[in-house]
Amino acid sequence: MNPGKARMFPASFRAGLAVGLAFACASCGYMVRGSGRFLADRNISSVYIPIFKNLTTRYEVDVKLTEAVISEFISRGRVAVVPGSESADGILEGEIQGFIVEPIAYTGAQGSADRYSITIRASVVLKDIKKNTVLFSNPAFVYRGEYEVPEGMDFESQETEALDQIAKLFAKNLVVFIVEGF
Repeated sequence: MNPGKARMFPASFRAGLAVGLAFACASCGYMVRGSGRFLADRNISSVYIPIFKNLTTRYEVDVKLTEAVISEFISRGRVAVVPGSESADGILEGEIQGFIVEPIAYTGAQGSADRYSITIRASVVLKDIKKNTVLFSNPAFVYRGEYEVPEGMDFESQETEALDQIAKLFAKNLVVFIVEGF
């Protein structure tokens, strides 16, 4: 063997090794999650999403979260959102159990909060209407997010704007869990 030169394996050995690795990987039994076909594989091409029930004292949280979930389903384009259960394959029902806003950062001489933590807790169930079976259920779906407050806004306006932003993120996370089959 020549010093300073790398040892090369013959092309036939390298090809055989590549084929062997391909067979070994193919037979491992692992499956890639996240294909987005969870609902399609269960023959769900349309879903009805009624307004989520609001068990909190926060006004409009039910409307904002439901609208955000509907928008997220529509933006993904794989499942049609329909206006009633009679024309739907599935129904997604939600119950908002908690909406907590907590200040986490303060600024200024007055010590006013400029950053909040928002936690939304919901129970969510997706059912196949025709088979009357549960396809997805999470009795304690939790989304936590932070919201930075622009200067000069009153508390009610801050909370409403925060809810709009957090609702979109809540919806995105929820819909990913549903359509990816997690």
